[in-house]
Amino acid sequence: MIDIKSYDYEELKAYFAALGEPAFRATQVYDWLHCKHATDFGQMTNLSKSLREKLAADCTIAKAEPVQILSSALDGTKKFLFRFADGNVIESVFLPYKHGNSVCISTQVGCRMGCRFCASTLDGMTRNLTAAEMLEEVYRISALTGERISNVVLMGAGEPLDNFDEVTRFLRMISDEHGAHISQRNLTLSTCGLVPEIRRLSESDYQITLAISLHAPTQEKRETLMPIARRYPLTELIPACRDYFAKTGRRLTFEYSLIDGVNDTDEDAENLCRLLKNLPCHVNLIALNPIKERNFCESGGLRPIKFKNLLEKNRINVTIRREMGRDINGACGQLRKSYVDSESS
Repeated sequence: MIDIKSYDYEELKAYFAALGEPAFRATQVYDWLHCKHATDFGQMTNLSKSLREKLAADCTIAKAEPVQILSSALDGTKKFLFRFADGNVIESVFLPYKHGNSVCISTQVGCRMGCRFCASTLDGMTRNLTAAEMLEEVYRISALTGERISNVVLMGAGEPLDNFDEVTRFLRMISDEHGAHISQRNLTLSTCGLVPEIRRLSESDYQITLAISLHAPTQEKRETLMPIARRYPLTELIPACRDYFAKTGRRLTFEYSLIDGVNDTDEDAENLCRLLKNLPCHVNLIALNPIKERNFCESGGLRPIKFKNLLEKNRINVTIRREMGRDINGACGQLRKSYVDSESS
């Protein structure tokens, strides 16, 4: 059956043309799916009964069933556990900010990148999510919270560029003027550094923010934390980032989790400054969030401030990210398949 929610506007027009239906049917159905967030063809009351029956026979509408919702007592963050039709589950996070509400969504069930400080990768990857399923994460959170979503971050479970075609389809559709129409400048894609896909993305006309999960300033240290570094070393990653800026004009973000005694020394800061010299970018320093399977600890005391000051001295634009949702395991690096784990344990 056709996953009709994954059809973009032009594909939906072609679908209805093939059925012999007028072009305005595509506008009506796209509105039901992507603005009114209909989950059943029976809800589409401005369509004829016969057309609704035809659609129900030929098409499915991707649905994300909320299994569990956790609310932070500290900052209003909410973590959602969603189940899809095949029984697979993913986690997504709602983050309320003064400047607008953000959602952090997953792009895969699990992850195969193997980063040692991240919970998402512990059980490997089960499958990619479709564009429709990613849209559903956004739509369901908006419906369940009653809040408008203004920013989307692809930084949950999964490596977005490992699911390139569906992720870029999602980017097109979430920003489409016929649907949610979220500005591409309010979309952030986080990658651990798949160089060919970064170069492929730079050839597109997307105006998103590209965030690189860096976490170490040298090749040797990065390899100990992120297996992907052996496949795509810094000598390939950084030039790809420079080319991305040159082609898109979009400043990059580098994410850097400060790990006590591993990557947080003065020497690390100096190496990071050398690595990013003359590259228009922003560095996000992140407090490492604990996961029970690893013994890494976050940098304590004044170390994060000192690290930040050393970068600023070298004219690197840098902030220390405000972490949200840590008390519900909803912060950076903590998303996992917890519902599956609890059922099987």
